[in-house]
Amino acid sequence: MQAPDDFNAPVGVAEPLEPGLRRILAPNPSPMTYRGTNTYLIGEGDLAVVDPGPENEAHLQAILRAVGQGQRISHIFVTHAHLDHSPLARRLSQMTGAPVLAFGDALAGRSAVMHQLAETGLAGGGEGVDAAFQPDQALADGEVIQGDGWQLEALWTPGHFGNHLSFAFEDVILTGDLVMGWASSLVSPPDGDLTDFMASCEQLAKRPARRFHAGHGAPVEVPQERLEWLLTHRRRRESQILAALDGAGGDAQALTRQIYTETPAALLPAAERNVFAHLVDLYGKNQIFSADPLSFKAHFNLI
Repeated sequence: MQAPDDFNAPVGVAEPLEPGLRRILAPNPSPMTYRGTNTYLIGEGDLAVVDPGPENEAHLQAILRAVGQGQRISHIFVTHAHLDHSPLARRLSQMTGAPVLAFGDALAGRSAVMHQLAETGLAGGGEGVDAAFQPDQALADGEVIQGDGWQLEALWTPGHFGNHLSFAFEDVILTGDLVMGWASSLVSPPDGDLTDFMASCEQLAKRPARRFHAGHGAPVEVPQERLEWLLTHRRRRESQILAALDGAGGDAQALTRQIYTETPAALLPAAERNVFAHLVDLYGKNQIFSADPLSFKAHFNLI
C-alpha cells in the first residue's frame, strides 16, 4: 500500500500526467479527501473535465486558467455525486456551455436493499451527498463519448456510491473513489454497497490497464496488485466478522468493538459503518440472519 506522504502535488496547478491528460488538485484536504480532490483535464483542443470538484471559487479559477489559447471545455464528466466531486460541475457548465455527463442523479444506481435502508432513515457518512446533482446526459455502462482527439468509455462501477462511474481513457482508467492508492475506498450504506464494491473491483480486474488515476492521491502504478489487495482486505474483514458472530452473534456496534480492539474511540463510528456494510453483504448472501428488520441496530447470527 502506498505511503500517504508519497503524494504532495501542488494545489491549483495543471500537471501533465499522460499525453492528453492533466490533473489539478483542489484545495479541500481532509481525513476523507486526503490532499484534496483530483480534477482531470483530457484533450488538447476541446477539453473534457472529469470531476470538477467541490464548490470552491479558487478551484474554479484554476480549472479556467488551465484552458489555453484555442482550447475550450466541451464536456464535463462526474464520477459520482459526493460533495467533493460534483458540485462545481453546474457552475462550470454555466460558464462554458459544456454539458454535464454522469451515470445519473444522486440516487441512480442504488441497489434495492440500500433504498430499503434509506427509507428507514439511515443516512450515509463520509464526504456528504450532493443531493441536488442532476446531469444533462445520463451515461450507460460501456457507453463511449468521443471528443476532439479523445474518447472516454463510461464504466459503471458502483460500490463506493451507487451512481459511480470510472472512465477508460486509452490504456489508463480514471477510477474516482472506487480504487485509490492512499487508502481503501469508503463503503458506507446506504450510499455505499459492499456487494457492488466487490463486483466492481472484480470487473475492473478483467480489464487490462497500465495505470489507474484516482479521485484522491497519486496514480496507482500496478492496478492488478492494488485490486487484489482491496479484495483480499475485504475478504479478511469478512472472515473476522464471521468468526466474531460464531456464538451469540451481535450487532454492528458490538462486533466493531470485538474486532477493532486497537482503534481510537473517535474512529469507531466509521469502523461500525464498515462492519455494517459487511453485515448487509453477508445477509444478502444468506450467510447470516436476523430476527430484526435489517438496520444498523439489528442483531445478527450465523445461519
